[in-house]
Amino acid sequence: MSTPPLASGPEGPAALRPLLDTVLDALREGARARGGPLPAGGPDAVAARVRDAVGDILPSDGDPDALRHLVRALAEGSADPADPLCAAHLHCPPLAVAAAADLAASVLNPSLDSWDQAPAASELEELVVQALAGEVYAARGAGNCATSPHRPAPNNTPNPPHALVTTGGTESNQLALLLARETHGQGVRLVCGANAHHSLPRAAWLLGMPDPVIVPAPAGVLDPAALDEALTELPGPHLVAATAGTTDAGLIDPLPEIARVCTAHGARLHIDAAYGGGLLFSNRHREKLTGLSAADTVTLDLHKLGWQPVAAGLLAVQNPHDLAALHQHADYLNADDDTEAGLPDLLGRSLRTTRRPDILKIAVTLRTLGRTGLGALVDQVCDRAREFADLVQDHPGFELHAPPTISTVLFRPVGATDDAVAAVRRKLLTDGRAVLGRARTDGRLWLKATLLNPHTRPGDLAGLLKLVEGTTPR
Repeated sequence: MSTPPLASGPEGPAALRPLLDTVLDALREGARARGGPLPAGGPDAVAARVRDAVGDILPSDGDPDALRHLVRALAEGSADPADPLCAAHLHCPPLAVAAAADLAASVLNPSLDSWDQAPAASELEELVVQALAGEVYAARGAGNCATSPHRPAPNNTPNPPHALVTTGGTESNQLALLLARETHGQGVRLVCGANAHHSLPRAAWLLGMPDPVIVPAPAGVLDPAALDEALTELPGPHLVAATAGTTDAGLIDPLPEIARVCTAHGARLHIDAAYGGGLLFSNRHREKLTGLSAADTVTLDLHKLGWQPVAAGLLAVQNPHDLAALHQHADYLNADDDTEAGLPDLLGRSLRTTRRPDILKIAVTLRTLGRTGLGALVDQVCDRAREFADLVQDHPGFELHAPPTISTVLFRPVGATDDAVAAVRRKLLTDGRAVLGRARTDGRLWLKATLLNPHTRPGDLAGLLKLVEGTTPR
């Protein structure tokens, strides 16, 4: 048996080219077999089709057609975020240029745990995280200075804000709590709204911090007056977590007011902008993030409003000295004499050791589209959300929860019970005709449409509403 070819090296491109044709053909065949935004039949039917396609996952003798068969099966059984009727979650269709860059990352396979495994990727990561930290903290004059805690700033130049690459919002939030704990001590207490992402109290539990204090958010956003009262009554130190883009409704907490309350009480501020952070690219919508630069740490997630393949998260940090808490020493990766000789130390950039270069696809996207191109995509999905909300508002058979803040629309059939709303969603999922989310707010269950596909057109939105109408029991 001949040795299988490698993806990299001199022979890599020739070995990959026919395989890419196979993958693209299989993706096309799988999508055609699926025929919609989601495979029909529900979990049992999908599982049966996957098992039939895979067969023996570890046979005695290999199958040269396994690539085609498995890619086709995965494509047939996948939710397609590029389908206009797939609008349940913060699950974006990735840009083609970003997916192509991700292929290059897989082929080259740099590992960002030591410089000698990722010489160019480590430098590219520095450039990109400094630029994005500069976007977050632009109001603080961060600029795009190419210094970092891993590369000392010139004399008399303070270190600018920095950022770390993560797997997404959950890891970023966990890192934010870890930095707060290491900066302010084990007793620092998380204070967040009832609207906060579940990963925040979960991270407090994981890190052994005191039980979090959950502040009511009756209007869907953190109430600054209730926050002020909570901080007044609780002994410090405090870590306040605000949200810019809630998962359920895409709402943004009143960030300037929350920042002022934190300043008055000497509380540390983290803002989870995993969803809303993409508004920074839009001249029309970035003012919704006023107050973001007051945060000590900010979660960003570009596999939402950034159109990146998973994963593409970041944590921006206003004071890069906080990152000293992440320093680790492993002689085989960052020996003191190597570091003194000028080899960059990468271990302090993440809690992970082995890391793939997710920064490449982000860098390619930023350079290819620029701020104007990314801003246009943000504007398009926000426009589609407003158009869909208008359709709902004008339809006598539906109730709109509220005008969208970003690109999420909550709606429900007039007069329907919560059980009926849930049944409509599951029926559409089982039939494979539409993928809608669900959100419970104001004591009722709502259908959720999260519009992240810039190619969605008004006719698609009307078709989605008609599907829901036709599925609703009368």
